[in-house]
Amino acid sequence: MNHSSHNKLVSFIWSIADDCLRDVYVRGKYRDVILPMVVLRRLDALLEPTKDAVLEELAFQRDEAKFTEWDETGLREASNYVFYNTSKWTLQKIKDTATNSTQILQANFEDYLNGFSPNVKEIVEKFKLRSQVRHMASKDVLLDVLEKFTSPYINLTPYEKEDPEGRKLPALSNLGMGYVFEELIRKFNEENNEEAGEHFTPREVIELMTHIIFDPIKDHLPPVMTIYDPACGSGGMLTESQNFIKDEEGTIRAMGDVYLFGKEINDETYAICKSDMMIKGNNPENIRVGSTLSTDEFAGTTFDFMLSNPPYGKSWSSEQKYIKDGKDVIDPRFKVMLSDYWGVEEEVDATPRSSDGQLLFLMEMVSKMKPLTQSPTGTRIASVHNGSSLFTGDAGGGESNIRRYIIENDWLEAIVQLPNNLFYNTGITTYIWILSNNKPEHRQGKVQLIDAGELYRKLRKNLGNKNCEFAPEHIDEILEVYTEMKVAEREGDSGIAAQIFDNEDFGYYKVTIERPKRLKAQFTPERIESLRYDKYLEEPMRYAYETYGESVYDDISVHAEELLEWCEQNDLNLSAANKKKLTKKETWKKHQHHIKLAKQLEAHFGNTLYTDYNAFEKEVNDIIKKEKLNASASDKKAVLNAVSWYDADAEKVIKKKVKLTGDKLQNLLIHLGCKEEDLADFGYFPYESVIAKEERLKQSHQKNLYITYETESDLRDTENVPLKDNIHSYFKREVQPHVEEAWINLDNTKIGYEISFNKYFYKHTPLRSIEAVTQDILELEKQSDGLITEILQLT
Repeated sequence: MNHSSHNKLVSFIWSIADDCLRDVYVRGKYRDVILPMVVLRRLDALLEPTKDAVLEELAFQRDEAKFTEWDETGLREASNYVFYNTSKWTLQKIKDTATNSTQILQANFEDYLNGFSPNVKEIVEKFKLRSQVRHMASKDVLLDVLEKFTSPYINLTPYEKEDPEGRKLPALSNLGMGYVFEELIRKFNEENNEEAGEHFTPREVIELMTHIIFDPIKDHLPPVMTIYDPACGSGGMLTESQNFIKDEEGTIRAMGDVYLFGKEINDETYAICKSDMMIKGNNPENIRVGSTLSTDEFAGTTFDFMLSNPPYGKSWSSEQKYIKDGKDVIDPRFKVMLSDYWGVEEEVDATPRSSDGQLLFLMEMVSKMKPLTQSPTGTRIASVHNGSSLFTGDAGGGESNIRRYIIENDWLEAIVQLPNNLFYNTGITTYIWILSNNKPEHRQGKVQLIDAGELYRKLRKNLGNKNCEFAPEHIDEILEVYTEMKVAEREGDSGIAAQIFDNEDFGYYKVTIERPKRLKAQFTPERIESLRYDKYLEEPMRYAYETYGESVYDDISVHAEELLEWCEQNDLNLSAANKKKLTKKETWKKHQHHIKLAKQLEAHFGNTLYTDYNAFEKEVNDIIKKEKLNASASDKKAVLNAVSWYDADAEKVIKKKVKLTGDKLQNLLIHLGCKEEDLADFGYFPYESVIAKEERLKQSHQKNLYITYETESDLRDTENVPLKDNIHSYFKREVQPHVEEAWINLDNTKIGYEISFNKYFYKHTPLRSIEAVTQDILELEKQSDGLITEILQLT
């Protein structure tokens, strides 16, 4: 069906809503009637020619064979479909025999619905059609709707027919049915100020995907083929894939059996898909309803081909409880084995951020790839995504782990960038990911990126957001570049571009770069006073102390109710844990003790300013020991943190001294992959290089002693080092010349993967010359009667 016929059919169906339902339903509810009636009439029209045969088979089973339960096989054979209707009614007959009695009309319609096979009854239930029939009957519009849908001027069957004037009414294919459905959804939602929510895949994109998936192995397709779509919508990708490989006039003409599988969460869309499966003679039981992410419906099943356009930018928070328990992933589809920087294999999280679940659908497909031990052709996948799947997520995060898992297993063949505004309900840039676990030899270890974003022709009239499309020659050009694995340079602002990369080109090490902590220290009244309050409860604790004085240390529970009421009045919104902590005696006693300890130490130090924290901490330890002060490790840490601060001019804070000799030294050098003279680049500084010259003479026995420093978290940085580069060489070249005191924290290194089309295909456009800009300004000035000359004072 072409666009013109498609639009005429949509307009006709839309007119039914306007003509019959205007005063019975609000406009946003038209869809509740129109969509199920489209499906019902489509099924009904197909069953009309075999109605007598079905009734004869029913009579035989009831009167002659005396069956107590109907034999569905016989009824299906009589109807020529995998569904049937055992009532005496068709929609046409109900309309033709209607009287003025709405009760009889309703009863006949309900009898008709009750006669359907169980698979159609499920569709009726999903659409909640029975309640709509009762409502239309009560409002006396049921007959009007029937007359419209049984009109000889509308063809909802997959077969061509003629209207009463002999004009051809084109067939409505399964994909065409999907287009009608999508366009009606869009119009209904526009009327209701809602977004459609679905991104129905244009037919030319499906054509491109089917060619990409099947063409490379068209000469050795499996004898039995299974095709799966985990977000199947109305089934367009599934049925068009089947049509493509079974087309008698096509290039493939596969002789084997094809089995379609899918899952869809939306009841209406599922009903459309299931009805189309039944019409095509496919097994409707292979189409399941529900969330693909929440339930692994096809667990243990693998597929030869998978095509999908999953929802992107859609939250999966409501399904998180089925996938994760806290931070632990409980669904095996979404956890993978990867090696860390040291080559140690570990199970890692393969879930994206909760605001966008599109990569979960890709992992669902990856988990159902057919191993080569099951099929020599393995599995081929084509999946549509937006740009976030390419680059969002940090090294070690779920998105990056998914990309890494796919690329390091050498399953990613290519990614094709599509033009903007190619889809009906989104204008954003989209990409087709092409995966295979049986890459041909020339593709192994490689990934092809194809930029077809400037390859399109404009539509004369927009269809939703869709304002362009692929012409057949565009699809041919993309296929040629893909199948021949070409490198292509775009000419001008239009055409196609393509590049080929090694798998490792997309990977990087996220390397942590540390800098030493430098602290000054001094006991001051302000710093000591800060110890009185917990940093997360400073405001309510300060209020309590200033209001109730020293009594807060005797028994804070006396003031608890009033204090918590004050917190509410001041919108502090404390958690239950912090409320308990605030009104707990031990909290106040702890901070009182910190104040006391700080003042005891202040008596020895006064307000002396220390620029060497190492010497300061040693003196503190000596005083605590000498004076036998009550100071636990946590008490001392709290006081020292309060009276010290970072200062770039202070001495570095030593963490510890380490003796490195023999096996201990060799093991460390092997671990770091460096020479002894390079240890400082990894945070191990030779003792003799950091002490005064006169001290070196006294400390000759300190050979092989190394110092490590405390790190300053506020100055910590990271560098993304390409996998093909060497971390140490990169550090010496890109970091050390700018920050001499920095070092590499190699133990914190993570591996990430990202794919940036902009980086690979960006073309710099030089700025125009000042002479050309000036000339343009002067030309404009002539048109403005000298105004620009006067403003710029050029005369």
